[in-house]
Amino acid sequence: MLIDNSNAKRLAIFFFYDRRGIVDSYVPYLLEDLKKNVSEIFVVCNGKLKEEGKKELEKYGKVLVRENKGFDVWAYKTALETYGWKKLEEFDEVIMLNNTIMGPVYPFAETFEKMDAKDLDFWGLTKYFKIKGDPFGYSPYGYLPDHVQSHWITCRRSLVSSKEFQDYWNNMPMIEDYAQAVGKHESIFTKRFADMGYKWDVSVEMDDLRNYSGYPLMMCPKKLLEERRCPIFKKRSFFHMEEDFLRNTAGEQTSELFDYLRYETDYDVNMIWDTILKNYHQSDIVKNLNLAYILPTNQYNKELLEEQTKKNKIVLVMHLYFEDLLEESYRYVSSMPESADIYLTTDTEEKKAAIEKVFAKLPCNKLEVRVIKNRGRDVSSLLVGVKDVIMQYDIACFAHDKKTAQVKPGTIGASFAYKCFQNTLANKMYVANVINTFVNNPRLGILSPPEPNHSTFFTTIGFEWGPNFDVTRKLAKDLGLHVPMNVMAPPVAPLGTMFWFRPAALKPLYAKDWEYEDFPPEPNKIDGTLLHAIERIYPFVAQEAGYYPAIGMTDKFAAIEYNNLRYYLRGYNQIVVNHGIGPYHDEMVARVNQVFALRGSFKAVFKFRMKAYLKQYLPEKAYKKLKKKWKKMKGIQDVSSIEIREN
Repeated sequence: MLIDNSNAKRLAIFFFYDRRGIVDSYVPYLLEDLKKNVSEIFVVCNGKLKEEGKKELEKYGKVLVRENKGFDVWAYKTALETYGWKKLEEFDEVIMLNNTIMGPVYPFAETFEKMDAKDLDFWGLTKYFKIKGDPFGYSPYGYLPDHVQSHWITCRRSLVSSKEFQDYWNNMPMIEDYAQAVGKHESIFTKRFADMGYKWDVSVEMDDLRNYSGYPLMMCPKKLLEERRCPIFKKRSFFHMEEDFLRNTAGEQTSELFDYLRYETDYDVNMIWDTILKNYHQSDIVKNLNLAYILPTNQYNKELLEEQTKKNKIVLVMHLYFEDLLEESYRYVSSMPESADIYLTTDTEEKKAAIEKVFAKLPCNKLEVRVIKNRGRDVSSLLVGVKDVIMQYDIACFAHDKKTAQVKPGTIGASFAYKCFQNTLANKMYVANVINTFVNNPRLGILSPPEPNHSTFFTTIGFEWGPNFDVTRKLAKDLGLHVPMNVMAPPVAPLGTMFWFRPAALKPLYAKDWEYEDFPPEPNKIDGTLLHAIERIYPFVAQEAGYYPAIGMTDKFAAIEYNNLRYYLRGYNQIVVNHGIGPYHDEMVARVNQVFALRGSFKAVFKFRMKAYLKQYLPEKAYKKLKKKWKKMKGIQDVSSIEIREN
């Protein structure tokens, strides 16, 4: 069946779901372009929908809000039943699409014009290639065949009016989970109707990529957009499971997509930030977008820095406690541009006098030394000591002198301090490049050094929360934060409490109007306190305010970090692979945990907090037994408070 583009009558059934019931800006942008190419739009929303969101969607057509049941499959079924087959047969095309896609990067008119010229019964935008075996357990074929991806399926009258199509939807079983949505609909729809003789195709040429990737839209989206003018991309690209990406790519796919959209197209990437920051784990966003800035320490643009510091007010806040570290602190503070304002805090008048003497020669726009209460340590310096001035600035740095007394020998703590300082205030050139990074990335909210991982700090990677998850989650609730926070997803936080930030990004934190009495009196524990919760809450506050957290490193320290992590990983690989486990990382992790569990190493298993893997590999009775042991273990969080990440 061919389509006369000039007289085509099209119905678009748009499925919408948002856990908060909010319609983000990318949705009306997509519908606005779609509206130019269809006769009418019918929006089906699963779950809640806020009134302002409903009004926004009603600009494009009728909106039906239904129970969040049956996933997108039953939303489409409900829409088809609402119209009735007789009415549906009046349309040349019925399009079923959903808000898992974003775009258009290129006008949908291109796609319709291209597909109108093809004699087809149904078509889509992109294809998922055949998979041997049936990972979901529902395929009648024993494998997943080539299929049109269900984020956009266009069915022409020749198919919609058929008994086969109507029976398919009339007899559609209830869809209980994602596996059924794929196994009972998306992966079988194409072959089912192709086997009946109905003709199909996709608008993006991709058959030559069959041996390149089974899922081109996810694994090489830039190639589809840049080389084949694919009009859409997947929202999931920005929060998809890292293990799946790293099975198929080197991890470049999402940052390549984002940079192409940002620099080579007219698509406003703020629409991406607006939705992913509200809904998804910051650790997934940072990993998939590779949000680690490696900045030079040996070059910068002097004229550009002068221009940027004229337009942006820059400030350093630093808490100084140890008089014997004043000269060292001075060296780091002197990395700030001379146009910056400097606020130094300390806890006694005697120390203030010593600080003013050492810093008298510091070239800066303004220097002020403030005496604050010795309650809350460096945290209260930032949240109380300068709360009257901090919002006057565009870009800020926070640091403090540092001794890590709880670890021996002293070189361990000194190296932790080195890591923090080098990646915040290494020298003037690095600081200039940090400022430039904030100016060029207006959604960057907080830039932190990487977490410590040497010596006794080695297990910080994998245990970034430490014993601080519950206290941080409580603080998040007190602050009214709604962004996702989960014990299985690490915070992208300044563990060491030195970082660069945009004061506007921390506005929700300052809205609490902290006082010294809010902080526990000395002596404080070395972990698990409100101070450690605040250390981890910073990136979540920025995320709530619509900004992203990132990691910042000097070029020199990036070389150190790479070689350290390579050394660590090499040692683990040699041991694990020599025991016959590999080659995929996710399978290796799962298998090692399975071995621990089956050998009865309960403590080791639970300390790794691999609840998801245990549930997958152990019989239900054994899993429940282990869960009881977990609850009894000292220092391990109650299982009932753990939410497994939803990817």
